[in-house]
Amino acid sequence: MQKPQSRCVGVWGLRGSGALEAWGDRALGPGVPREPSGSGGSEGAVVEQTPRARGPGGAQSRSGETGGAERQRMEGGRHRGHCRAQAGLAGGARDSPNPGRFGPHGLPLCPLPSPAGSTMSSESSKKRKPKVIRTDGVPAEGKRGKGDADQDARYYSEESEVDLRDPIKDYELYRETCQELQRLMAEIQELKSRGIKENASEIDERRVQSCVHFMTLKKLNRLAHIRLKKGRDQTHEAKQKVDAYHLQLQNLLYEVMHLQKEITKCLEFKSKHEEIELVSLEEFYKEAPPEISRPAITLTEPHQQTLARLDWELEQRKRLAEKYKECLTSKEKILKEIEVKKEYLSSLQPRLNSIMQASLPVQEYLFMPFDQAHKQYETARHLPPPLYVLFVQASAYGQACDKKLVVAIEGSVEEAKALYKPPEDSQDDESDSDAEEEQTTKRRRPTLGVQLDDKRKEMLKRHPLSVTLDLKCKDENVLHLTFHYLMNLNVMTVKAKVTTAVEMTTAISAGDLLSPDSLLNCLYPGDHGRKTPNPANQFQFDKVGILTLSDYVTELGHPYVWVQKLGGLHFPKDQPQHTVAADNSLSASHMELTVKLLRSRLQSRLALHKQFASLEHGVVPVSSECQQLFPTKIVSRLVKWTAIPYEDYAELPYTKDVIEAGLAEDTHLYYMALIERGTAKLQAAVVLNPGYSTLPPVFSLCLNWKGERNSSNDDNIRAMESEVNVYYKELWGPKPGYQLLTNQLQRLCMVLDVYLETEPHDPSVEGPKEFPQEKMCLRLVRGPLRLKPFKFNYPQGFFSHR
Repeated sequence: MQKPQSRCVGVWGLRGSGALEAWGDRALGPGVPREPSGSGGSEGAVVEQTPRARGPGGAQSRSGETGGAERQRMEGGRHRGHCRAQAGLAGGARDSPNPGRFGPHGLPLCPLPSPAGSTMSSESSKKRKPKVIRTDGVPAEGKRGKGDADQDARYYSEESEVDLRDPIKDYELYRETCQELQRLMAEIQELKSRGIKENASEIDERRVQSCVHFMTLKKLNRLAHIRLKKGRDQTHEAKQKVDAYHLQLQNLLYEVMHLQKEITKCLEFKSKHEEIELVSLEEFYKEAPPEISRPAITLTEPHQQTLARLDWELEQRKRLAEKYKECLTSKEKILKEIEVKKEYLSSLQPRLNSIMQASLPVQEYLFMPFDQAHKQYETARHLPPPLYVLFVQASAYGQACDKKLVVAIEGSVEEAKALYKPPEDSQDDESDSDAEEEQTTKRRRPTLGVQLDDKRKEMLKRHPLSVTLDLKCKDENVLHLTFHYLMNLNVMTVKAKVTTAVEMTTAISAGDLLSPDSLLNCLYPGDHGRKTPNPANQFQFDKVGILTLSDYVTELGHPYVWVQKLGGLHFPKDQPQHTVAADNSLSASHMELTVKLLRSRLQSRLALHKQFASLEHGVVPVSSECQQLFPTKIVSRLVKWTAIPYEDYAELPYTKDVIEAGLAEDTHLYYMALIERGTAKLQAAVVLNPGYSTLPPVFSLCLNWKGERNSSNDDNIRAMESEVNVYYKELWGPKPGYQLLTNQLQRLCMVLDVYLETEPHDPSVEGPKEFPQEKMCLRLVRGPLRLKPFKFNYPQGFFSHR
């Protein structure tokens, strides 16, 4: 019959006293009572266990094989183990109060079960399951007996025993016991693995030895728990003492801090009299009466001296309080008088207004618009500083030097006022903002391009107000100038417009003469008005993606340098400034010269406009004052006069020298003239500088007659160019020299006649000479270059060399 085996293998893998006790209960078998442990969780608990049967059938399979021989073998093994345990009492029972119940190392021994008890336990295991009865560590009062009293005595004897035992030796005993248990378990496993029935007695013997070692471990476990409890108690007592000392220290520190604060308050105490500026001692003894100063006492006692000075201060303040009341009464009287005068002045204003309204016809008749000027000055208060400086200086110059200069202010005054008003927080604004937010949430979010456009518009925003200057000429032609101020860029711009007194004939080639984009170009040399004069604007343009201001001048106006100076703005390039303020002196110093240049530019452009209308019809107008510069008969005539772009001018092969010399720029005006006589055709490319007539036009010639001739292959063509380009001062005529261009064209016709008439006749050609000589010349050619006589001598009427 197969013998039941224990279910606990590898006891060294179990941890804690509870696991060791459970393993010991199973190893001892049923019916063996457990010893109470020292821990709180194991006291008062009684566990009853019965081994389960191996294999199917349980107890039925064992009942046939458990005969007398089997019971005798099990009883003999237990008896031998019990004898071995009794043999170790001599070592541990010396210090025990009950030496008969303790085994080796002073550990208690459990009574061995009887064979009958084992049989009964095995039979009862068929009918009931293991049952655990807990009493929460405290046995009931009615069930305590003699065994409980012995258990308490053992517990307290172990508590006193802890002080006598060495923990290190207990640790060594624990290690030895664990090693011995490991060895016994290994031997039991090895014997069981062999499967020999004769080894059952040896297995029982080793099982008993293992139980003894389990008792030793339980004893050591109780001792360890007792030591732990004592250590915790000692730590708690020490902690309570430390807490008590710390509390006393905190109380003392708080008292020290309180005393220090009181000391500091006492040291920092200041009396009110220290804040009062008292009179000096000399003045006190000099001005104070003797009943207050009391020199006999106060000179020796500082405290009495201070009291006396305070009494004198109080007396003086009472006197001053009385004077203050008198001044208040006089002030009230004066305020009443002021109110009466204010009422009188306020009633005077309507009367003055009615007088001014009644005097308007007189002002118009005498050309003294005082009312209009007053309104203009009221509006000027809202101008930005540069426009205000321009308005003041232009008005002053017009009143003093130029009666035909009219200055005015245009724009919305309400918008200008709104720029300087702080935003008002009101419920209406909040409701409007909420409505706008709801609308914006419904709309799509603007793209990056739309955001950049909004930023550019904000960057180029103009002030709502602008200043206009009207320059009138003698012939009643008017140049209208409108000055704007770009607030974010801190620059001024100007737009020009011309109004003529008489309707002028339209000339195709004169289209750019009075154009607003080119009318004021280069009023001062090099001032094209395409770039902003403020160096800081380039950094602002980079943020919003603006390459140059020239793309917006058509809408905003041209930011000429002279415009900035009229507004008192100066942007030095060598010494950049953070902020540029409007300067009145700078505006005044440039006002007179700029006005003269503007009027001269208008007159010269109007004169050119009239001349171009004649040139387009093939007529070169020459004034009577300039008739002496030319002979009476000129055969060559102007056939064509047209305007050409700069690109076409640059492509001409005979204009390269002019472009390389820097005399032709894209801001100049370009024209093409064609002069004919017979089969000869002279092309003249003309560069008209915006500063005409101060700067003369430049001619480049090309003669198509018997081949193409120009300055590069014909010296006489170069001499013809010199007659109009170098000796232009002879052709100025009467000041201001607006007839220069037509005189140059007339001279070209004259020198072309001389060139063609002085050419030698080709004998290979039959017939008469194509261009017979009609001009009187002293010499036909001269010098190695064979130059021809192009200079006309008045009044003799002949041509000579220069």
